[in-house]
Amino acid sequence: MVSTSPTDGPLRVVAWSTGTVGRHAIAGIDAHPGLELVGVWVSNPAKDGRDAGDLAGLGRELGVRATSDRDALLALEPDAIVHTAMADDRVFECLEDLFGFVEAGVNVVSSGPVLLQWPERILPPEMLDRLAEAGRRTGASLHVNGIDPGFANDVLPLSLTSLSQRIDEVRVMEIADYSTYYQPVVMRDIYGFGQPLDHRAMLWEPGILGTAWGSVVRQLAAGLGITLDEPLEEVVDRRPADRDLDTASVRIPAGSMGAVRFQVIGKVDGVPRVVLDHVTRTAEDQVPEWPTPPEGGGCYRVVITGEPVLQCDLVHHGEHGDHNVSGMIVTAQRLVNAVPAVVAAPGGLVTALDLPLVTGEGLVAS
Repeated sequence: MVSTSPTDGPLRVVAWSTGTVGRHAIAGIDAHPGLELVGVWVSNPAKDGRDAGDLAGLGRELGVRATSDRDALLALEPDAIVHTAMADDRVFECLEDLFGFVEAGVNVVSSGPVLLQWPERILPPEMLDRLAEAGRRTGASLHVNGIDPGFANDVLPLSLTSLSQRIDEVRVMEIADYSTYYQPVVMRDIYGFGQPLDHRAMLWEPGILGTAWGSVVRQLAAGLGITLDEPLEEVVDRRPADRDLDTASVRIPAGSMGAVRFQVIGKVDGVPRVVLDHVTRTAEDQVPEWPTPPEGGGCYRVVITGEPVLQCDLVHHGEHGDHNVSGMIVTAQRLVNAVPAVVAAPGGLVTALDLPLVTGEGLVAS
């Protein structure tokens, strides 16, 4: 791996947040031979001044103290920021943060807002122009990715289509039991788990799914060279819990929302060609007629119908935890391992279609 740091040493990286993804990002940066952790940002005053190794649960100190001082971290002039701060409930604030980093000349890889994976037709042109101009002026790049939106529905499915003779439909799926997923804001406020079925949580408002996961559908379409009908179609099927459930994030009384399947469908001349399909349960035995993972509590699935018919299941679980733990790890690592390629990329927005092959170079255990 060739470093693009001015000193030709490890790239100097700031980890931006220490939550469910951020703590794994810190561990990933520390383990990566081409990266050096030089700073950590936290929003919680109780974390200010604590060592990064402590915040990441590594059982050892890394000699880097967390701070809530944004300017002090930018003054370090890092090569990149690995940004994993919560974005789902503060999209515009987060956009301002990310654009500001690029304007300050710092490369960024981020887990959100997910619409930045492919923001065309979502963000207004003036915002995209602002980011492009900042990239031209400073040379800094911004890449938003992870596992979903991310690798499971951009690089993986597009790579599989290279095996196709004819493609009728590309369907990318997350099939997961969220009962051990700890993110109360996402589970209660954004999804509406545990709320009455007639409650309109944020995600089910018209246009929201198309704004978030629509970026997935449009990027796949761009990779396949097709133009989709607009607007994208949104389909939502919410189901009640058949019993009281206690999850890691929220209590779900019987009769309240306990499972949901949603789809964002991209059509060409009225025919579905690219589909984002999420099956989200809060107990493994819910709604058995919906697709299930081949093993464990979750998987990412790609189904390509045509000639031939292809199906690929990406099953994951943590070495010391379940699929929701490993879901956070793979999200973090897709960002961490992309840092050298993003730093080397031309300034401005960088999508998965722009990057070279990103691998786990340097991470094989010794």
